[in-house]
Amino acid sequence: MVLSLERRVSTRSERVAARVPVEIRPARLADLDALVSLEHAAFTTDRAERRAIRHAIRSVSMTLLVAVAREPAEGGEVEILVGAATTERRRTSRVARLSSLAVAPARAGLGLGRKLLQAAEADARTHGCERLRLEVRADNGGGIRLYERGGYARTGTKPDYYEDGMEAWCYEKALTEG
Repeated sequence: MVLSLERRVSTRSERVAARVPVEIRPARLADLDALVSLEHAAFTTDRAERRAIRHAIRSVSMTLLVAVAREPAEGGEVEILVGAATTERRRTSRVARLSSLAVAPARAGLGLGRKLLQAAEADARTHGCERLRLEVRADNGGGIRLYERGGYARTGTKPDYYEDGMEAWCYEKALTEG
């Protein structure tokens, strides 16, 4: 799946970055270093450890999707990992859980979070899931807007959920076709 992200930008480098096509695909072990770097760039707390990311890549009950951009470089092109989304499933359940969604800070505001969320929903549907659940920090206004605009309904809170004591807001969406 190749997506072109567009937005109004002011500098030449931002205009170039906004037009770079982005491909969303399953993560590979070769993406591990870039995924660890993305965790550190996107999150200040509650970061997934390297071994947890490796487990997600290899797991049959999880899907780790990555968004990659191919950008011009000396001697050809270079692939840059710019986002990721992780979903978890259980064999006995029709409910999947979005456990992480990260976008490189330099790519924020380009609609990449929405595209990753849609790809995660599509993946959950292909695995027979009828609903997708997630938690988001109560102080993450951008994430809350993304999920609410994407049709997620708030179902509750989890106090003291994150490492720093922040509560989580819980959301859920029915995964209907289309």
